[in-house]
Amino acid sequence: MNKINIKKCFDEAILPTRAHEDDAGYDLYASPYEGFEAGSVPIIGNGNQTFHTGIAMEIPKGYVGLVFARSGIGVKRGLKPRNCVGVIDSNYRGEIMVCLHNDTSATAYVEVGERIAQIVIVPYYKYELNLVDELSDTDRGENGWGSSGTK
Repeated sequence: MNKINIKKCFDEAILPTRAHEDDAGYDLYASPYEGFEAGSVPIIGNGNQTFHTGIAMEIPKGYVGLVFARSGIGVKRGLKPRNCVGVIDSNYRGEIMVCLHNDTSATAYVEVGERIAQIVIVPYYKYELNLVDELSDTDRGENGWGSSGTK
């Protein structure tokens, strides 16, 4: 099994966890920090709030950390990462932060120690962009949204 180095940015930080051995992602937690030691933080309706996770990771070259919503708070409470999917590059060594967006009109609350997102470490392919005058033809061509016949 591959190992990824992780460090706590402050003592109270909660290390990422997986609920099941075969889960792809590790849950990230809203960690306590100065001004957010206990209790809950409100996220107003259609608003955003940034949370510390208190952890930093040494993601290997050739891999990327993708920060996704957790289905529980996404479906049940309308909370998701503001940028939909966060990208943590392998050369970043700072604290991983998660900005949550509240898709509802009601104020939502996030508790210290709550699981707020999940990170999945995946390989990626390096490639170069090649400027050309024409692209190869396909059956679909330039037909965009809705071109598959779905309504």
